[in-house]
Parts: sequence; structure tokens; C-alpha cells
Amino acid sequence: MNRREQRPLRVINSVAPIRICDNGGWTDTWFAGHGKIFNIGVYPYVEVQIEVYPYEPGEDRIVLYAENYGERFVVNPDVPGWDHHPLLEASIERVGVPENLAIQATIYSEAPSGCSTGTSAAVTVALIGALDKLTPGQRSPHEVAFTAHSVESDMLKQQSGIQDQLCSAYGGINYIEMTKYPYASVSQLNVPNTTWWELERRLVLIYLGKSHVSSHVHEKVIAELENEGPETKRLQDLRVTAEKSRDAVYAGDLAALGAAMVENTEAQGRLHPDLISQDAQTVIDIAKAYGAVGWKVNGAGGEGGSVTLLCPALSYVKREMIRAIEAENPLYRNIPIYLSRYGLRIWEQSQDNGGC
Repeated sequence: MNRREQRPLRVINSVAPIRICDNGGWTDTWFAGHGKIFNIGVYPYVEVQIEVYPYEPGEDRIVLYAENYGERFVVNPDVPGWDHHPLLEASIERVGVPENLAIQATIYSEAPSGCSTGTSAAVTVALIGALDKLTPGQRSPHEVAFTAHSVESDMLKQQSGIQDQLCSAYGGINYIEMTKYPYASVSQLNVPNTTWWELERRLVLIYLGKSHVSSHVHEKVIAELENEGPETKRLQDLRVTAEKSRDAVYAGDLAALGAAMVENTEAQGRLHPDLISQDAQTVIDIAKAYGAVGWKVNGAGGEGGSVTLLCPALSYVKREMIRAIEAENPLYRNIPIYLSRYGLRIWEQSQDNGGC
């Protein structure tokens, strides 16, 4: 149902950042048991807007508009199963909508789907946060992240670490310690503006042009790591890169951060060589030729997805590098990013001052 001609009672907005540079990834999982992860929340955000109306019997009570897909569909919580966008539908089932209300929820992201930057986690965090505004006693950002992770891992039975949801909820630069899956603490790195600005200027996100999907390679790696146990050297090699990244950022030492990114990517390759795809390696090789100091295959790795690059000091060299990468393959694309000082943000749009 399209309610554009009806004035909503309320309009709730939420935004949540995506994640890059997840050094220590793979250690935030059930099979790792405990982990240490460094990551950075960045713009472009995921956006959710919920229009709230009084519910009239016989009308569609819950409508979802997945704007990136051009799909608008009705959700009926009384009918079992999720057949359009399971992540969105399961999130609604988990939080619920008061029975006296009807909503239309619009979800939009400028980040490509399957970019390996935690976009699905940001969608879940933003949607749960906005829906939670309709309920008494709102969740904290940490609780929203925990709920979003549970939707993916418990309700949808997907392989999901905890770091993406936490980064989206908190924003900024994070050092995450998972003491026992899935429980974790988040330490946000407060650094001088000069360090923040320099890091923002030199980080580049390159989308490889194909959506990342989990594959048999990931299942094989998970099975091997489960057999080896949480203390295997292959996981420990990843954990230490998070500590090194944290220390480098606190010291304002971007060369050391770049070295930690490279160390993490090499450790990913030791989990399975196919986790560093040929496309990712091509981008890395071009970046090396232009003097990049760091590179990280985002997320778990594998076909598709994206790569984070830490560029050399001169801005024109960074721009030349980006042009060379995009010229190499028409699918490769630079996605402009800005560091997000905030995580999940939720606010209500005034109906008396420029509202609907």
C-alpha cells in the first residue's frame, strides 16, 4: 500500500555506518571462541525511514520498501517464513510493531550490496534501531548490535561474526575484545583531529564490481578452524593485527597501521589462498606500484567484495592510483568514504517544521 497522500503520525529516521579495515576479522566468530578486532566505521551510511500511521482493520499494516531493489511489499508477521528480504522481515519479527500502528519502512544504502563492508549488518542495526523507537524502553547501541547479530545468526542461521554490528552501532575507530562468543567490549579510539583527518584523507575503498557471497571456500576454512580450535596459530596471527592497528592509530603512525593491514591480509591468505581473489590481488599490485603503505581485503575475503587501501602521503598520487585502478577494469570502482564519528543515530522528524 502506498500511503503518500496520507499524513503520518510520526516519521522516524535512522542511519548507521558501514565498516572497513577489519583487522582481526575471522576471530569474532563462534569457532574462534574469543577474538580481537580493529575496525573503522565510515560513510556512506545505511538509511532507514519509518512512516507511522494509525492502523485501520483491513489495511496493510507493515509495508517495506527496499529502495535499492525497487521493491515494495507487505509483511505479515502472522504468516511463517520470510520470502522477500529475510533480513528485513526477520528484524521486524524480532522487534515487532505495536498492533495499533501501521508503518511503511524505507531502506536505502549507497554502498553496493555484497561489498564486504558490513552493509547487511548496518541495515539490520538501522532498522532495529528505528523500530525500537516505537517500543517502550529503548535499547542501547550495544543492545541493538547484539539483537542485530542474533537476527542473522539465530533466526536466519547465517555464519556471522559480531564485529560488523558493533562497528555500525558505535561508529568511529574501534578496538573490540570478544572475551567469549558472542560477548564483547568496545573501546573507541579517541585520537587528535590531525590523526583523524590524515587517516580519512589517505584511506580508499575499492569495490571490485561483484557482490561477495559466502562459498564452499568459507565453509572449508570454518571446518578446518573448528577442528584446530580457538588457539590455533592461524587465528592468533589475525588477533595480533588488531592490537598492532590500535597501537599504531594511537601513535599516529600510519606506516605501522599499513603494515598491520598487510600482515592481516597475508594471514587471511594463509587460511585459504582463494580468500585473496585475483581481482583483489590486481588492485593490491596497482596500489603497491603507487606506493600504498597498506591494503586489507575487507571481510572474510573471497570472490567479489572490496579492498581498503592506505595511500601514500601525496594526494595527487592517491588520485592517480585510483584512476589507474578504475582503468584496469571497468568493474572496479572507488567508493568515496568519510570516517563516521557517530554510530547508529535515531531521531524523529518534526511534523510542525518541514515535516510531511
